[in-house]
Amino acid sequence: MARKSKAPKRRRSIGYSFGDKHKEYIAASEGCFANVAEGAVRAGKTVDNVYAFCHELKTTKDKVHLASASTLGNAKLILGDCNGFGIEHYFRGQCRWGKYRGNEALIIKGIDTGFRERIVMFVGGALSNSWTKIRGISIGMWIATEINLHDKHFIQEALNRSIAALKRKFWWDLNPGTPKHWIYTEFIDEYERKSKAGELLGGYNYEHFTINDNINIPGERRKEIISQYDHSSVQYKRDILGMRLAADGLIFPDFANNTDKYLLDSVDKSKITSIQIGIDFGGNKSKTTFVATAFMEGFKELIVIADHRIEGGKGEIGPKTVYTEFISFVKALYKEYNPILIKIAWADNEAQTIINGLRTASRNARLLLKIADCYKAPVNDRIAALLTFMADGRFHVLKSCKHVIGSLSEQVWDSKVEGEDVRLDDGTCDIDTADALEYSFSKFIKILLAVGGEGT
Repeated sequence: MARKSKAPKRRRSIGYSFGDKHKEYIAASEGCFANVAEGAVRAGKTVDNVYAFCHELKTTKDKVHLASASTLGNAKLILGDCNGFGIEHYFRGQCRWGKYRGNEALIIKGIDTGFRERIVMFVGGALSNSWTKIRGISIGMWIATEINLHDKHFIQEALNRSIAALKRKFWWDLNPGTPKHWIYTEFIDEYERKSKAGELLGGYNYEHFTINDNINIPGERRKEIISQYDHSSVQYKRDILGMRLAADGLIFPDFANNTDKYLLDSVDKSKITSIQIGIDFGGNKSKTTFVATAFMEGFKELIVIADHRIEGGKGEIGPKTVYTEFISFVKALYKEYNPILIKIAWADNEAQTIINGLRTASRNARLLLKIADCYKAPVNDRIAALLTFMADGRFHVLKSCKHVIGSLSEQVWDSKVEGEDVRLDDGTCDIDTADALEYSFSKFIKILLAVGGEGT
């Protein structure tokens, strides 16, 4: 006698918890094709969209759907996992990871979908050619996180791919940026305008959230998060207050206005785990600079312990001068610190000829460190990381490092660039030292931020 098949048993329900504002946004999304959640970090925007997307996925008749972020990794992490609240957890026991048309995909089939197969493709959308990943594929619904970090052509292609959908809907979330960014002028604000004018059919659902709207963050934890920002910075006004704001003025205003609190006379050498060096090679108008940064007790704190800038104009500085002064810089560090701690010099990877020569010169000088191509994290990611370290009290500079102190005090946003945040680099600010400093820790940004998060 054949045994009857049993429906899969569900595990304990996921602990979704929504405040009234979030509930209203989710409920409104059922009747709208365009849904946008904007606002502060830790406001619960992504969880709202994931929940609404998954709820609709249970009944949609379209088979293929789209989940995107700036990169594939972020899409899977933020939308797929979402700290246990993501799509793969919502359909736990009813889904598996696989491939669809060459893309990573979550293949869902179970009691929630009436045992109909539903496919959610996960893709990264930040690159100029990202749209080719979904070319020729018809999709139903689309969920995107950090939509402002997507390429414009990808967004348009995703919207085009869903034109024939039986249930055409999208959910976007983003943190505020500059008001003149194209994501506002060409999409979000345009949807708002058309909706108010009665010209947009299908329904438009927009909500603005702040960290105070997230009932899942206790009051003390909320205070800790807020304390980790420089309240005079653009990042605080965007990430905490949820304001659309053009970047203007000093990039590190608290460092510039309260420099002394970041300066040290000396460093506790017993707590140094490693010393990393950043190298930025000079060009027509720039200087070659070296910056040494000590990582304290693993990744708990960064202290700039030495800097050097090679003076001289165009045609006055040759490779041999760079090699000689770098070797002198490292040997001075050897006299002051344990040479074994001085691990790697991260050099500007656009100067391969000089890097190869520097490696040879360093070997001949019997230096112990490795010369490696630097990891160039996006400039604004490097800036955001530094601002976080400063606000956490995890970044300091020895008073002897005059170039780093001057650079951090004078860096400003370029007021002439509209629609994006760009650091001014016209020779009036010491960006060479800024680059060298950032190269010294850029490879470790993720772990530095993670260690900081564990300590709060």
